[in-house]
Amino acid sequence: MTSEVQALRDRLRADLTAAMKARRPDVVTALRTALAAVDNAEAVAPSEQPSAATSEHVAGAHTGLGAAEAERRELTAGDVRSILRAQVSERRTEAERYDAHGRHDAADRLRREADALVPYLGSQEGRADRR
Repeated sequence: MTSEVQALRDRLRADLTAAMKARRPDVVTALRTALAAVDNAEAVAPSEQPSAATSEHVAGAHTGLGAAEAERRELTAGDVRSILRAQVSERRTEAERYDAHGRHDAADRLRREADALVPYLGSQEGRADRR
């Protein structure tokens, strides 16, 4: 993982902790969802071929140092920002749908969540995406 990606993840996690302490549920929801989306993007599809079992006690179990570690995809800072842009876009699109159905309270909540993610998009992207 590059230092820029790690710095962005660390910032998201630190801000999540601060939002939890400040009791800002919309920000907490947005940051948790964003971190989960990044984690999901790093996941690598399991191989189609079953690996050989190395434990005589549990079928399919592996033993030894690192046996439980799963391979992860290496994301760039651009990949992470793209994921965050998609999170912002989804929330704003859904907010418009909620408004169309008269659910202005839910639409406002989604907009607050989207606004909470905008600062992580980068200086120029954040301003352009803020419409």
